[in-house]
Amino acid sequence: MKRRVIIMGAAGRDFHNFNTVYRNDETSQVVCFTATQIPDIEGRTYPPKLSGPLYPQGIPIYPESELPELIKKFDVDEVVFAYSDVSHEYVMHKASLVLASGADFKLLGLKSTMLRSKKPVVSVCAVRTGAGKSQTTRKVAQILKEHGKKVAVIRHPMPYGKLDEQVVQRFASYDDLDKHKCTIEEREEYEPHIDRGNVVFAGVDYGEILKQAESEADVILWDGGNNDIPFYKSDCHIVVVDPHRPGHELSYHPGETNLRMARIVVINKIDTASPENLERVRDNVRKVNTDAIVVEAASPIFAEHPEEIRGKKVLVIEDGPTLTHGEMSYGAGVVAARRWGASELVDPRPWAAGSIKAAFSKYQQIGPLLPAMGYSPKQIAELQETVEKTPCDIVLIATPIDLRRVMKMNKPSMRIRYELQEVGAPDLVSAMKMAGAI
Repeated sequence: MKRRVIIMGAAGRDFHNFNTVYRNDETSQVVCFTATQIPDIEGRTYPPKLSGPLYPQGIPIYPESELPELIKKFDVDEVVFAYSDVSHEYVMHKASLVLASGADFKLLGLKSTMLRSKKPVVSVCAVRTGAGKSQTTRKVAQILKEHGKKVAVIRHPMPYGKLDEQVVQRFASYDDLDKHKCTIEEREEYEPHIDRGNVVFAGVDYGEILKQAESEADVILWDGGNNDIPFYKSDCHIVVVDPHRPGHELSYHPGETNLRMARIVVINKIDTASPENLERVRDNVRKVNTDAIVVEAASPIFAEHPEEIRGKKVLVIEDGPTLTHGEMSYGAGVVAARRWGASELVDPRPWAAGSIKAAFSKYQQIGPLLPAMGYSPKQIAELQETVEKTPCDIVLIATPIDLRRVMKMNKPSMRIRYELQEVGAPDLVSAMKMAGAI
């Protein structure tokens, strides 16, 4: 008898776990996926092009809210939890629900799911979304290139569109972003690399992605998503921690796993965190990973024309995932507004449209600012409508990309940028040398 399996996911780790563990396993049958975290990703089918010959009809994807009924309907033996950036308590609540419904609850580990590359792999991950992983990855790519390496960046998956069109994606120009109909969330991760001349790979089948990236590069640079662990066996695992959320490095899944695995730990944002929070994070790092090389860093903020912020009523747009499941109440845009003397942070909630309004209702920790959510053309239009209706003097765009490329602004706007800047010794170059990565 085949074991009947459900994989709980959010269009990323779930598909990778299926591809590496279950796709060719004749002793198991994956009856469905469930989906959460990301709007409108359920109701699809994992297509036959990806599911393989054991699943000629593909595999249906249901909302996670239907999980107890699905366990009963399909007489499920095993439920695999396969998404990230959730508390340990949250994971065990899901485990309790599954166990009470009569199925086993399972987490897949490194040996089962990590693929091995023919090329050296450097991975950059984090303990929480919004810790500063993206700017760290860009800095690591720069260091590798300065040491004569040809780098292929492979980004953690964000396949929110038609899955059979997203098996392997390669991004080397803005035209590639348009060709693949990238969401705001995808553009936020890909555009900064493209601006620096880096080629980025992503998609759904990370075995096939790896083969193509290996043919073009000396080094594979894994650019992690959320706080998930890498899909590839890493030769140098770099993990970013966030002293604005002290304690989360030991209380979120699978961020704690990342911290315990890390060869290099980057404690970011030391310029804006309190001394007591910094010391708590340092203690927690030492508690679980005494062998890690610790690099401390700041994420200095830059504005195009900071003098134009003073005395203005500003609408701040921050990175969406950092504010939603990342659970932050503010980001770099709010810091910039306060630093350069804005008279008021305008609260957009009274003018929020559609799914943006729903996001404020779901994630009530968000302060008087706007999360840059754009998982679909409809949601981008609702984001634009919210901006247009919110009364303010200027819009501060504190997202990794210039939103003016994907939506119209009917009022003055300004980019807020941030990059990684190491403080003291060791810096990333010396840490990577000690770790044997360069």
